[in-house]
Amino acid sequence: MDTPTAPTPTSHFYTSLRTRLHYLDWGNPSAPTLILVHGGFDHARSWDWTARALARDYHVIAPDLRGHGDSGWSKDGAYMMSNFVYDLALLVDLLDRSPVTIVGHSLGGAISLRYAGLFPEKLRRIVAIEGLGLSPDRLKQKAELSEIDIWRDWIDSRRASARRAPRRYATIEAAVGRMRERNEHLSVEQALHLTSYGVNRNEDGSYSWKFDPYLNAMAPQAGADTELPEFWRRITCPTLLCLGSDSWASNPAKDGRIRHFPDARLVEFADAGHWLHHDQFDRFIGELHPFLSGETRDSRTITGL
Repeated sequence: MDTPTAPTPTSHFYTSLRTRLHYLDWGNPSAPTLILVHGGFDHARSWDWTARALARDYHVIAPDLRGHGDSGWSKDGAYMMSNFVYDLALLVDLLDRSPVTIVGHSLGGAISLRYAGLFPEKLRRIVAIEGLGLSPDRLKQKAELSEIDIWRDWIDSRRASARRAPRRYATIEAAVGRMRERNEHLSVEQALHLTSYGVNRNEDGSYSWKFDPYLNAMAPQAGADTELPEFWRRITCPTLLCLGSDSWASNPAKDGRIRHFPDARLVEFADAGHWLHHDQFDRFIGELHPFLSGETRDSRTITGL
């Protein structure tokens, strides 16, 4: 018997807010639509393992956020949360297959949860991998800062970015090494895959990351997390929150944020950091499959895996 061919994606583009944005379509358009939204300084090919595991049951779409991957950079170098949410809202409307299911990681989770609160009727289910933003303690610390200082620091950081030359790596191996520095849980194979799709080759033969360096200096109004519970309370679909036990992220069950979700469950993954869907892929898929298929479990339960 022939081994089934592994699904491969096709590239597509759309225009949002005068920016050309890219997404991957893994085929199977008659199946329910599942959108995978990557995190900051990442790209759509980061979801390849997840997409292949789900592509036979879902119509998987994986966008490159503006300023990332093969999507265009914002012309003014400013990256606002409102623009990211608008891009996702437009993509859902263009696909015209709502209600959809969304899985978002980090920044992608923050974008997706805001979208789910704005348009709850367009979501079937949502998964947020450490996408709740700043912890309550960090929000308190941030609230103590002067708005004047925040704005001046942003201006200073933007000017510093303009003066700084993009980092270049002489070899792909050097870039892979940097990737593994960011996530020590990654295997060499994973790091090579993420790096090869995350860099461009320069004219001198060196390599540079595809993401816009100005992403390092998000505009002040893009980081307003105090209003997030208002979005979360409006989410009507089942919600799965995922946390890595070795991550810097705060536990939403312990800090109280999970109580703002009408129907949420938290799963904590042992021996995993912020990129838990890479660090513990089999366990992640083992939790994701039953959740997406609608298998019921107790709400607000922490599962140590």
